[in-house]
Amino acid sequence: MVVSVYRSRVAGHCRLVTVTWCKNLLAHGLSVSVDGPQQHSCKVQISPWQPWRKQGSNRFQIGGETVEVFWDLHSAKFCNEPEPQSDYYVAVVSEGEVVLLLGDLRKEAYRRTSSRPSLIEAVLVARKEHVFGKKRFATRSRFHDKGSRHEISVECSNGGGGNMDLDMEIKIDGDVAIHVKHLQWKFRGNDSILIDKRRVEVYWDVHGWLFASGLRYALFIFKPESLSSAGGGGVGDSCCLFLHAWKLD
Repeated sequence: MVVSVYRSRVAGHCRLVTVTWCKNLLAHGLSVSVDGPQQHSCKVQISPWQPWRKQGSNRFQIGGETVEVFWDLHSAKFCNEPEPQSDYYVAVVSEGEVVLLLGDLRKEAYRRTSSRPSLIEAVLVARKEHVFGKKRFATRSRFHDKGSRHEISVECSNGGGGNMDLDMEIKIDGDVAIHVKHLQWKFRGNDSILIDKRRVEVYWDVHGWLFASGLRYALFIFKPESLSSAGGGGVGDSCCLFLHAWKLD
């Protein structure tokens, strides 16, 4: 499951728009929700025997204003991921403007919605992912609105002192950024790294990996420094990543 939270101007106010992608053995799912006095959402389940649901629209009211969600996933390439990688669009329209547009079929989206681009671009503020593995857990994410996507991986190995003596490496684009030895004594911690020449605080909690039973997960938080706190004058352009790494025996 992949959850992305955007800040956008919807129905005359700055609101959070949450886009959730999920998959199981039979289908993919898409949910778009908009914060308000009451949360409004649009949910779509896409399966091989319901091809007509791969393209459509839905609408709801927020504060007396109509908000529409358009999607076209007919040719989307998921590459075995919950979130499509190409050949799709998801658009949120409010007051005649496309206030959030995802995917690479931008021209098709504007033509389908008959709406103009918003003067205020939506900003990605947070992302939550669930990944599964035995010793390696990886994803791709960007940490700033205009930044490039990076591969983030977490790898565990035996430290040589027995089954409970583990080492952990957190890598960015294949390069080791954080190396934690004797993880059983340092199962919670934090450190600072540089990504795109900007500081990112990394927090980890792997207590569940070491001491829980059954299906268990560790939590990793990557929190970038915003331009405003770094003295760059910008505000709110950073994206915080919450990575839930589920360990399979």
